Amino acid sequence: MNGLDWAVLIGYFGVMVAIGIWSHKRVDNVSDFFTAGGKMPWWLSGISHHMSGYSAVMFTGYAGIAYTYGVTSFVTWSFPIALGIAIGSKLFAPRINRLRSRLHVASPLEYLKNRYNLPTQQALAWSGMLLKIVDVGAKWAAIATLLSVFTGISLNQGILITGSITAIYCTIGGLWADALTELGQFVIQLLAGIAMFVAVVAKLGDYGGFFGVWDEPALQGHGKPLVGPYGTVFLLAFLFIKLFEYNGGMLNQAQRYMATATPQEAERSARLSAVLWLVWPLVLFFPMWMSPLLVESQKTDGSDSYALMTEQLLPHGLLGLVIVGFFSHTMAMCSSDANAIAAVFTRDCAPVISAKARGWSQRSGLIAARVSTVVFLGLSMAAATQVNSPTFKDIITVVIRWVAGLMGPMAIPMMLGLLRPFRRSGPTAALTSWACGLFAFWLVNYPIHWSLDGGVPLQYQVSVPLAVSLVLYILIGYLKPEDTPERLAIIERINSDGDGAAAAAVPGEPREPRDASSPSGV
Repeated sequence: MNGLDWAVLIGYFGVMVAIGIWSHKRVDNVSDFFTAGGKMPWWLSGISHHMSGYSAVMFTGYAGIAYTYGVTSFVTWSFPIALGIAIGSKLFAPRINRLRSRLHVASPLEYLKNRYNLPTQQALAWSGMLLKIVDVGAKWAAIATLLSVFTGISLNQGILITGSITAIYCTIGGLWADALTELGQFVIQLLAGIAMFVAVVAKLGDYGGFFGVWDEPALQGHGKPLVGPYGTVFLLAFLFIKLFEYNGGMLNQAQRYMATATPQEAERSARLSAVLWLVWPLVLFFPMWMSPLLVESQKTDGSDSYALMTEQLLPHGLLGLVIVGFFSHTMAMCSSDANAIAAVFTRDCAPVISAKARGWSQRSGLIAARVSTVVFLGLSMAAATQVNSPTFKDIITVVIRWVAGLMGPMAIPMMLGLLRPFRRSGPTAALTSWACGLFAFWLVNYPIHWSLDGGVPLQYQVSVPLAVSLVLYILIGYLKPEDTPERLAIIERINSDGDGAAAAAVPGEPREPRDASSPSGV
């Protein structure tokens, strides 16, 4: 990097902070901070939903998969996400929006107290927060790894810089700041991605052109959609995982659905995100697929290949723009995660552990939301320094094995609890499926993994916890149905927009909307 590249990077950071300060004016209470008051346009929600699913892991971990295996990086990652969101646009997006518009909650998990019971809500809330700390830690480590390639600064310094700047704008402006910065980041990464795509295509003339390049020895086998550990079982498991995760199971995407004005707009935002996930990653991945022709990775997993390629192909200025693109993905995802976890803590956890939290005023609740955001970012930055420890091994291990493997047990009770066909599944089904799914994750990743030659294949490390949780949730619901009138009323309110529906009121709840700035469900 030279002075021009640094100017682009510093200018980007300045714009992000400025957007956060401007967004501060739009935040008057906790509802504004966590769900934009239900006033976000569907197109902004859709772009924000799309951007909050990316991070620099794509340019490190998934770049390594593309470098090693080729197009399977798209087939087994972004394609299942696009398909999962498309399905979820009908199945989950409208229902999650009704959590805010009909139940008047500001956290995706608030409704679980009435849908199941308080222990279920707390189990999912605390385990979800802990997983998110590890997940976001991997994202900080990914962007710090890229920054070290270009600038030579240490991993910890990179984590501190990116985390601190993100903390400023997302703490000041809440979800509005997240969405507006993500819109700017989308434009930046659009320019950066096209610049890299054009630069790589220009080099392909030396290797037989755009289509003939696949005959090169370095790319043999790279055109196969399923290869290596990324086979059919992995693809199917990932499709189910991403169906739950990217439609709200990991909380931050649920907020985008909640932020729109109506269930119909939430559905439109999900469709836009699905289209972007289907089309745009092809532009981003193509240079990665060509990387074995152009660079020789210095790391065994190929995670530095994309960074090396940008250094080799792009002039200064454009190099800075691509680096800004790396930051834009990571900061978009991490800031949205921070906002979601702050919502879960202040709305779901704090009122249970502290009597004072139950009586917070609007101002006190907003202060608590901002403090929680800073604390979460600090904890995730601390976790980032341990990503390459023996416990986690590397970035892609955290993202695929830990996050994907643990997401299912945590998301299934939340997501399936929204749907009428699973109304018989109550707190027993929810807690049992959650606990047994976590136990299955531990078994396939540790005792069983270590006792087998070569260990448990990755596809089963990811799929077994999900399968265990899914089967138990459904089975226990039929063997021990707990569909009480109160729970059925909650489900009906989530599944219907009609004023005359049987779900118009939950027994024991007032008909008038609650102030969304005060904790509910306690």
